[in-house]
Formats: sequence, structure tokens, C-alpha cells
Amino acid sequence: MSVRIPPARVYFPDEDRRAILRHIDETLVSGQLTLGKHMQQFERCFAEKIGARFAVAVNSGTSALEIPLRIFNVCGKTVLVPTNTFFATVAAVIHAGGRPRFVDSDPETFSISLKNLEERLTVDTAGVIVVHIAGMVTTEMPAIRSFCRERGLFLLEDAAHAQGSTLHGRFAGTFGDVGSFSFYPTKVMTSAEGGMIVSDCEDIRKEAAIYRDQGKASFLTNLHTRVGYNWRMSEPHAIIGHSQLNRLEEFVASRNFIARLYDKKLKDVAGVSSFPVPTGCRSNYYKYVALLDQPVDRSDLKRILREEYGVALSGEVYETPCHLQPVFEDYRDGEFPVAEDLCRRHICLPIYVGMTEEEAHYVLSSLAAVLTTLRGKAL
Repeated sequence: MSVRIPPARVYFPDEDRRAILRHIDETLVSGQLTLGKHMQQFERCFAEKIGARFAVAVNSGTSALEIPLRIFNVCGKTVLVPTNTFFATVAAVIHAGGRPRFVDSDPETFSISLKNLEERLTVDTAGVIVVHIAGMVTTEMPAIRSFCRERGLFLLEDAAHAQGSTLHGRFAGTFGDVGSFSFYPTKVMTSAEGGMIVSDCEDIRKEAAIYRDQGKASFLTNLHTRVGYNWRMSEPHAIIGHSQLNRLEEFVASRNFIARLYDKKLKDVAGVSSFPVPTGCRSNYYKYVALLDQPVDRSDLKRILREEYGVALSGEVYETPCHLQPVFEDYRDGEFPVAEDLCRRHICLPIYVGMTEEEAHYVLSSLAAVLTTLRGKAL
């Protein structure tokens, strides 16, 4: 069966596409295709939206992580990183010269807890990375921020999943010293490829701008003061991202509408339950996470849903924690049972802007049917 319900869908209304094409055409005529006015407007508007003083646009969410780590000078030092995160979070530490030290997950939030951070702290720890998995902001963010400040540690928020997410009205990315965002096509808002670094510190803004442009002191010189890289965001990407930013609240509201329906109806589906969003958090529902109540072959579940019902589940967050990834074997120095359990038994239901109630109900009825079949085979 061809897929009827995709795991995600990029949304560009007709009027937005026309405006994007018009701005790109103007840019092509002007010849300024990078580090131009559209990028500056995107930076300014993104910072204003989330309540940060500064924003620096870059070419990817990965760059948005590595640049701050270079600014924090993690070379030869340890950085505490959740094991339940994407490869890029950990790789950015290594590329910046640091050593990642994994932290187990909090079963209440998919994030890391203050208690787990305290247990993993070492004398050479330089800072902490918190990841807002699936768009959920842990209620411990203020306590983690205080913990880091008291010990002279930097706090970096990997908010790649969390555009528009808030905790008690404060936007993700503004709790730490730096927030790093991704605008990859699967995210709640996209620039096709791109990322954003946000901070209230002007020195961090200046340093990030230098690093993203080959370490040059300014755009108009070839005097290099840092070992930077080509981490620039192009004008077409900034135009796309700015257009999506203008729709962010609409996107978050649409996804929350479907999430509320899932929350209500999953109570009637045996074998699975919704994962509650932390109290006080407005999730953007980059992913809608549900927990399987008992062992089920997740690959079979996804295959049957796709082949027999036309429902495609999205990728997990995450299927395999980083401490079990072969590439990070040298950094494995403990046991992380909660992360392994959460990674093993969760699924992510389809959710996207424009999804209808009918589609959501079909997802749930299909899921219920497949779970019933799989449980029957297990008996």
C-alpha cells in the first residue's frame, strides 16, 4: 500500500511560496547571495521572537552547536552530554576538541536531570549541554542553569527540536548561555538547511560571526583571527527561514491541536500510552512521543503500519542512545539504563501542519489494530 499518512510534511502556503520566490529573484538580481540583508533580518526577527538579545544565522544546526563549543574553548576538557540525543550533539563536542561524558535520561522528560548531572560531574568538566527532546523543555531548566552558574560551567541548549517551545512562557534557547537551533526540513520550521545561535552576550555574538565566516575579522578582509570554517547561511536559505518564522505560532498551534486529540484517544488504545509533556511546558510537538507498555517488535509495528495501513511513523528520538553507537565506543564509561529503556520502547506518531482529525483518527485505529495483532502473536 502506498503511504497515506506520511510521518511529517513540510508546509509552505501558496502566498509564502510566491513571496519567497520574489525575494530570491531580487537577491539573484542584486548578486548578494550570502551574509546579506535577508540573513540580518532573519537574525533580528528570530531573536525578537524568542526574547534573546542576539542571533547569528549559520548553515546548519550542527554548526550552531560546534561554534559555541569552540567559543567556550572546550579543547581538552569534558562536556556533559545526554546519551539520548542525535549524533551531531556529541560529534560537535569532539570536533571542537572536547571529550563528551554521557548522562542518563530523566524518565519524566526524556531530558537530563539535575541529579544525573551532579553524579557525572568531574574536575575537568567545562560545561553542560541540555537537549530539548521532541520539543519538550524540562522543568529543571532553571535549577540546571543555577547549578552551572554556581560551578562556573557553561550551559548550552541544544534546541534543534524546540523552535517555539516554552517553559512558563520563556522560550527554549534562552535559559542557557547559548541556544542552538536547527532548521533542517523535518523541523517545525525550516530554512531547507540552516541553524541559529542565540545569546544575550554580545561577545558570543561577535565571536560566532567570526567563526562562521572562515574566522575572518570582518567580511571585507582576509585577516583571519580564528580557525573558523564556511558556516555561513545563504540569502535564499534566510529568505525561506524568515518566511517560516512568520508562521511559527500557527505551526505550533496546529501541531498542538493534533497532539491534544492523540492525548485523548490514546487512552482507548491498549498497549500504548501518551508521554506527558512536563508541567508548564508548551511543546511545539516536533515529535509526538508515545510509550509502548510492553515489549513489541517496533520494526514489525512500523512495517505493518506502513505496508498494510499506509501509516508511516517518523524516526525515534532516538532509536539507539549515543553510548551504544559504534563511533562513540571510546567514550562509553558507564551504564545508562533509563535512556536505553526509553529509546527501546517509544514510537513517534505522525504529526504535521495541516493534518486533519480524520487522518489522526485513522492513525490511532490503525495503531490499535496492529498492536492487537502483535500481542496476539506474542501469546
